[in-house]
Amino acid sequence: MADRPNPRPTARPATRPATRPARPPARTTPAKPPEPEPTGSILGFAKGFGLTFATMFKKVYTQQYPFDVYPTAPRYHGRHVLNRHPDGLEKCVGCELCAWACPADAIYVEGGDNTEAERYSPGERYGKVYQINYLRCIFCGLCVEACPTRSLTMSNEYELALDDRQQLIYTKEQLMAPLLPGMEAPPHPMRLGDDEKDYYVAKTQEPQTLGAPQSAANAAGKPITGHAIEVGRHHA
Repeated sequence: MADRPNPRPTARPATRPATRPARPPARTTPAKPPEPEPTGSILGFAKGFGLTFATMFKKVYTQQYPFDVYPTAPRYHGRHVLNRHPDGLEKCVGCELCAWACPADAIYVEGGDNTEAERYSPGERYGKVYQINYLRCIFCGLCVEACPTRSLTMSNEYELALDDRQQLIYTKEQLMAPLLPGMEAPPHPMRLGDDEKDYYVAKTQEPQTLGAPQSAANAAGKPITGHAIEVGRHHA
């Protein structure tokens, strides 16, 4: 079959389409009249300046720190302490919940396994490596709330200012509570029972000998040593 010739393209109309109608003008909101400036009363001025003048003539009280150390509030959030059981074993079980709860990522924990030859805490594991970076710590106390064994608490010590950044990363040896009378330095076998559950009853939490509680190892506002890097080494 013969090819059909292509039809000739039709020419477009020369007439242009009608222009679109113009948009209506936008509605304008009438401007609000300016508000009058507030004017004070004589009584208001008297109250304001009365408080100022009363403060000017009060005696200024200055604490002579660091020559005079004043006690802090009883629940002040200071340096952390890793506590012990009454027989000297560590309460930390290396669960790392404190590190997960820390919003500043200031805690680093590595857990280790207890053995019959070397036992540092009741149960299967203990905190082999424990570090707190006080350059990051915001002393919020969330790590204390997350601890399931009440191993981690906060003392009243606040003198943590040093000129060396490395010294503000506290290790486990610096954070451990001191050995009190009746305690034995780990590693050693369990003295309060044959199972780790025996360590979490009220009877076993009583001190074996009469002595100061662990909370008294660091009195409020009084650091254990003069230098923060040495805290925790005094019981060696």
